[in-house]
Order: sequence, then structure tokens, then C-alpha cells
Amino acid sequence: MRETKFRHMSPGDKIFTVLIYLILSLVLIIILYPLIYVVSASFSDPQAVISGEVTLFPVRPTLRGYAAVFQNRKILSGFANSLFYLVVGTIINLVMTMLCAYPLSRKEFSARSKLSMFFVFTMYFSGGMVPSYILVNKLGMINTRWALLIPMAMSTYNMIICRTYIVNSIPDELYEASQIDGCTPFKYMMYVIVPLCKPILAVLTLYYGVSRWNDYFTAMLYLYDEKLQPLTIVMREILIMGKVDMTQITDASAASKLQGLSELLKFSTIVVACVPVMLLYPMIQKHLVKGVMVGSVKG
Repeated sequence: MRETKFRHMSPGDKIFTVLIYLILSLVLIIILYPLIYVVSASFSDPQAVISGEVTLFPVRPTLRGYAAVFQNRKILSGFANSLFYLVVGTIINLVMTMLCAYPLSRKEFSARSKLSMFFVFTMYFSGGMVPSYILVNKLGMINTRWALLIPMAMSTYNMIICRTYIVNSIPDELYEASQIDGCTPFKYMMYVIVPLCKPILAVLTLYYGVSRWNDYFTAMLYLYDEKLQPLTIVMREILIMGKVDMTQITDASAASKLQGLSELLKFSTIVVACVPVMLLYPMIQKHLVKGVMVGSVKG
């Protein structure tokens, strides 16, 4: 079909189509090559990584880098903390977003326009970093897990997306039918709205999850206990600060003999850190495309 369409194009359209494909292919190569290089380097011999022998495929494949990652207690602790912040934080985000979006979507709620203005105001203006730190400190959440969960409990932008989905996709007649059957507003939200919002909730899960997993500034600001720090802080020390505590590796005598293990550890840590987010997308892919397209046709 595509070949037939291409044959019936005018010469100008054919040139334009070829140029588009060439540009997109170039962009794909520019984006894809660094990813392939990181994966290949993580499986390569440490000496090959240092000497620059790795280009596209692993050189003298080995799992030493991943063995070092899973022997490093600090990396494992950071990975576990990041998973905790990802799962618990995303659940809190979704609950708070739905509890806020649903009331603001109801037409009979007379104060919804005024309340929406307060939410939108926070998208453009905030107290800043110092007042936020003082507030978190006064609430007693400094150096606790709550410091990474409560201050980012909801995104106004994501709440507006959820509210728009409810308004445009769920008819008011359902609410009237539920009232006739004796359904309370809370039960209507739990048993009618939430199941019908699976596509947009899938999108918000991805948005919130990736944001939670990649966040390091909040942890750097509020957490100083290494036992509470997420993987992003550990990766910052390894990748930017160049700090690799080889004593954290169980087999320290063998690790000390591996030339360039610290360099190999960087690439292996990056790959391990990407796995949870890469696994998150296939789990919600069924609803993702439908949720992303919400509002693209309707006004």
C-alpha cells in the first residue's frame, strides 16, 4: 500500500517524503547510538572501555560491571529507595489527582471555577526553594521519606488533564442514573469514574512514575541520610562527582584487581537504572495511546 501511494505522488512530494525519512533516520541514529554504546560498554571488558575500543558492540563480553553493581550495597540501597518512592509516590499522586479532578469536573459544584484559579496560579508562581525548604522543615519532614512524597503529592498540570478527560469523555447521564440507583457521589467516583478513567490514569502513571524515578534535586535538598537517598543521588556521585566506594563491594580483593572497574560501574549503573522505567511502559501500553489522544479530536 505504501509503495503504491509513493508511486502516485508528484515529484515534489516524493522528494519531500524522502527528505523527511532521511531526517528522521538521522535523528534516530543520533538518539539511539548513545544508548547502544552505554549498553555495549556495560557488557565489555574494563580495559576495553578505558582504551576506547568499544564502539557499537561489546568487546570481550563480561558481566563484571553488573556483578559490581549488585555487590555495591549503596547502589542496592538507592535502587530499593527509588522503587519505594516510585510505587508509593505514584499511588499518592494518582489518588490526590483523582480526588481533586473529580470535584472540579462536576458542574453542580459552584465554586469549581474559583478553586481552579488557585490551582492554576501555582503553575506559574511559587514561593521558591527557600520558603519550600522552611515549610518542609517546620512540618518535621526533613531527612524523612515523607519529604519526597508529600510536597509533590499532585501536579496541577496532570490534574487539569484528568479533569478535562472526565468532562469530555464521561457523560453526565451516568451520574443521574447512579443517583436513581442510590449511589452516593463517593461511590460514583470509585465504581464508575475510576474504571472509566483507566486510559488517562495509565498516562498519568507514566508521567508521575518517570518524574519520581528521575528526581534527584528534591532528594539532594531534603535528604542527607544515605540510607534514605534514591538511586539518582548515588548515580550523581558516581557519574558526576566520580565517587566510587570500592569498599562497598563484597569481593574487595578481586575488585581491586579489575582495572577500570569504576568506569565500567558507571555504564552498568545507568543500564540498571533504566530498567524499571523501560518495564513500566509495556505494562500500561494498552491504555497509553488512547489516553494520550484524549482531547486531540474533541474540543
